[in-house]
Amino acid sequence: MNHFDSDDSAPRAAEPGAARNETTASGDISDPGFVVPGWMHWLGGWIHRKPRTWIKLGNLETRAVRDAITDKRVDRPVYVAGLARSGTTILLEHLASHPDVATHRYIDFPPLLTPYWWNRWLAKVPNAQEQAQERAHKDGIEVTSQSPEAFEEMLWMAFFPDIHDPSHSSVKGRDAEHPEFERFYDEHVRKLLAVRDRQRYVAKGNYNLVRLGYLHRLYPAAKFILVIRDPVWHIASLMKQQKLFVAGETSEPRALEHMRRVGHYEFGLDRRAINVGDDDETRRITELWQSGNEVEGWARYWAAIYAHVADTLDADPELESACLLVRYEALCGEPHESLQAVFDHAELELAPQALADAASGLHAPTYYKPRFSDAELATIAEITGPVAARFGY
Repeated sequence: MNHFDSDDSAPRAAEPGAARNETTASGDISDPGFVVPGWMHWLGGWIHRKPRTWIKLGNLETRAVRDAITDKRVDRPVYVAGLARSGTTILLEHLASHPDVATHRYIDFPPLLTPYWWNRWLAKVPNAQEQAQERAHKDGIEVTSQSPEAFEEMLWMAFFPDIHDPSHSSVKGRDAEHPEFERFYDEHVRKLLAVRDRQRYVAKGNYNLVRLGYLHRLYPAAKFILVIRDPVWHIASLMKQQKLFVAGETSEPRALEHMRRVGHYEFGLDRRAINVGDDDETRRITELWQSGNEVEGWARYWAAIYAHVADTLDADPELESACLLVRYEALCGEPHESLQAVFDHAELELAPQALADAASGLHAPTYYKPRFSDAELATIAEITGPVAARFGY
């Protein structure tokens, strides 16, 4: 595995580009981050309940636009993955700004499984002026309908309906097989490339941490950007987001359904742990969360996820060579070098001025700090320490 690291391993305050002032979860129903429009709620629900219907529509679309995608190939796809709140979104945004790159966008939801027809129709709709708004995470990242988003998960859920069931392993290694999904997935990406008129596909999918082997088998030339963060600060951010999403989904019930439909089970009222192959540990993490022991629950989850990543890469040198590990602290502390390493690994050329402009917007915000007791810090260190050490912490 290639590493981009920094000698400055001091913990940072928050995600790159985060808000300057602390924001607490008020549960205000007027918060645009948690309000789901009626048409989106209705159409999104229909698509979610009828995956086979929409798979058939996606296949029909592929046949209809066959000529448009004949010359499109999924060339060196780039996958950005890390446990939530590690900096994956900001990396996705920077990669998506490259003129050769296509990603899913907010505008692609709800009919994500028919991207060509949907985007062709949207192109005929008059564009209204749109003002960027801070996303629901309250981390200062402002988005519009054209911003990149991690919607690929909807494809996985359509073909693997139990993929977010914590009672069994979600790991999909090199031995995983699903020919129907693999064909649909490849054709879907080619349609996205065609309708965007781009050459390279980039996806952020945090759940792909347990699918690295499968994806690498499908695309041997794929590039993986794996992101990790100091566990103390990471757990503090995860806990903050959990409170925010619980409050938001409690005030706006449609938001909970929306999160389920897009495959966002990382926070909120239906938070689910990824089962990395250890049923007992997954059950223990779930019980800790349910009992209100957030610190130990998140510490065990962090350790389980990143131990799985380390073990997977140690056992697969070919996959390891396709991965770049980015430490969040380096992304904040050495943004120019970090982004250069990311674009080099992705084999995407970026003009020096564009790189400088991108790096200038990355910093370590100070809108919150961990407030753990000494006992909680000791718990985090004991549980995460051995795994963190494998990544240089």
